[in-house]
Amino acid sequence: MTVTIDNIETNYFAMGQPCDTAVVMLHGWASNIELFRPSAEAISAKYYVLAPDLPGAGETPEPPTDWYVDNYTDFVIEFIRHFGLKRVILLGHSFGGRVIIKMANRPDLPFTIDKIILVDSAGIRPEKSSEQKMKEGVSKFGKKLLSHSPKLLDKMQSMVGSEDYRNASPLMRKILVNTVNEDLTDLLPGVKPSTLLIWGTLDTATPITDAMKMEELMPDAGLARIEGCGHFAFIENPGLYLAILRSFLGVN
Repeated sequence: MTVTIDNIETNYFAMGQPCDTAVVMLHGWASNIELFRPSAEAISAKYYVLAPDLPGAGETPEPPTDWYVDNYTDFVIEFIRHFGLKRVILLGHSFGGRVIIKMANRPDLPFTIDKIILVDSAGIRPEKSSEQKMKEGVSKFGKKLLSHSPKLLDKMQSMVGSEDYRNASPLMRKILVNTVNEDLTDLLPGVKPSTLLIWGTLDTATPITDAMKMEELMPDAGLARIEGCGHFAFIENPGLYLAILRSFLGVN
């Protein structure tokens, strides 16, 4: 299904019976809503579930410009407003978690956030390794050296960048840089709703130490660890993940 939000034809799915309360699921970077279908099916007997492909992912077109996390937050707020929801439970994986952290700190939202579920969420900027620092130095040097040759510059950045960066379009590369460079640590105390953190203990993209810091700084947060899993713990161990999710949401 599609709906037009901010002039963007947005792909989404819905499960369960429409009502004033919904669980809104936000996927990670370079991902899509299809990964959330098992999660939605597991709770749709009790909750109305909505999951949009965020702009530039899945079947939703790219944003018109190089957005920041705040732009995605505005977009999701409008998506929720479109359906007339008064109360929401927000679930976000990786990049989707960034948007939720931002949203939870917004004053005067047109709806109430009842609960939050963050799954291997992004938001805390990691300390750079020696290899990353070296790549960053090469990139900065390349920008100066190749400033008059955009094609060569882009090729060089693709070689030293992350897999997400290499696989992204030119516009989405700019957006990725905009988002990963924003540290949301200072916003964590502003996440007031009861929050469940579900994390793979072997996550290298957003390590378990990020979850521990979120648990420490958020006023009402608890951490559920999924041992032996990485950044996609909800796919690697779906049985345990869905059991944790159902328990938190009171689904039998």
